[in-house]
Amino acid sequence: MIHYIKEGDIFSIEEVTSYAHGCNCAGSMGRGIAVQFRKKFPRMYENYRQMCLNKTFRPGDVYDYDYGIGHVYILATQQHYCIAGQLAKLEYIETSMEKMMQLADKSGVRSIAMPKIGAGLGGLNWVEVKAVIEKVATNHNKVDLYVVENYSPAKCLVKEWQSGSEIVLMIKDKIGRIIMYEQKSK
Repeated sequence: MIHYIKEGDIFSIEEVTSYAHGCNCAGSMGRGIAVQFRKKFPRMYENYRQMCLNKTFRPGDVYDYDYGIGHVYILATQQHYCIAGQLAKLEYIETSMEKMMQLADKSGVRSIAMPKIGAGLGGLNWVEVKAVIEKVATNHNKVDLYVVENYSPAKCLVKEWQSGSEIVLMIKDKIGRIIMYEQKSK
């Protein structure tokens, strides 16, 4: 099933620990949400970059990075990030999405959060990309997709207080879920 979220942050969706994003095959994660992936998963980025340098990551491929509590799926949706004619293509999205869904099924992944792929820096029409995602997802009903159509940073409530000899820090997201709770000795 696909859940479209008009605005949000894929990394703040409750109980989702697997993520996907479209990427180029040139080894660059310097713009868009790719920058967040590169910072959150530096080892994933180094592996991806090496595959691109070795020319073993091609359009339509998927790099499945298992980081322990979830997976990151890098979908090879475009050859290059700025060369005309080498941007995202619907057939690359369809092929990489199909491979991702098969990998998720095989690994027991039940939910994946992803941004609106191919239609931002990739240059495609979102309505056409959405149709491809829906076509692929209909064959894989064990995996829920959470597609965030527009990025908005998670707004958080940070609360700090003293409890005896400890300092307690609690961070809640904009709808009240605790996203971090930490106790420290003074």
